Amino acid sequence: MIFKTCYKKISAALLSGCIFLSACENSNKDIDDLTKKKLGIEEAVKVNINYTLGGKAKAILTAPLMLRVQDTMPYVEFPKKIHVDFYNDSTKIESILDAKYAKYIESQSKILLKDSVRFIGLKNGDTLYCDELYWDRNRPTYQFYTDKPVQIRTKMQVQNGIGFECSQDFKDKVLYKVTNSFIKVPSSQFPEN
Repeated sequence: MIFKTCYKKISAALLSGCIFLSACENSNKDIDDLTKKKLGIEEAVKVNINYTLGGKAKAILTAPLMLRVQDTMPYVEFPKKIHVDFYNDSTKIESILDAKYAKYIESQSKILLKDSVRFIGLKNGDTLYCDELYWDRNRPTYQFYTDKPVQIRTKMQVQNGIGFECSQDFKDKVLYKVTNSFIKVPSSQFPEN
């Protein structure tokens, strides 16, 4: 009888130990997931942001999606597309900016624009096309710049180059390392034979 009771207790202890040991096993992925830093992400849809200076509109930014990421260096991301209308002191639109992606680094007041970037100066119709452009609001004259390939189209000319800077109104601009330039000549200005 004592043997039977002892056998039941030992069997119960072994069975409990086996269950306990098998239930406490975690995979490396489970451990990594538990210890990995989780970023706080805020999401906003159909975003409309007004930038003002001295009570006057300077820019209106619209985007279908905005993500604010709380990381060691917080940033705001526009992963679908971004559109910005820039205003002059008379509150008239002076230039337009479009890109498929943008990332605003808050601590630097700098926006990285990527993928099909288009910047249009409305006064003269000049248009910049590139794949990467920075918008730095802290720069005094040339708030927009890149060291990547660009194309500028005017009414009479197409210029390609590497590196570019311009002002918000797209009037003051510098194209670096011009790779080629084409001048459009209307057919009415061709000499007659």
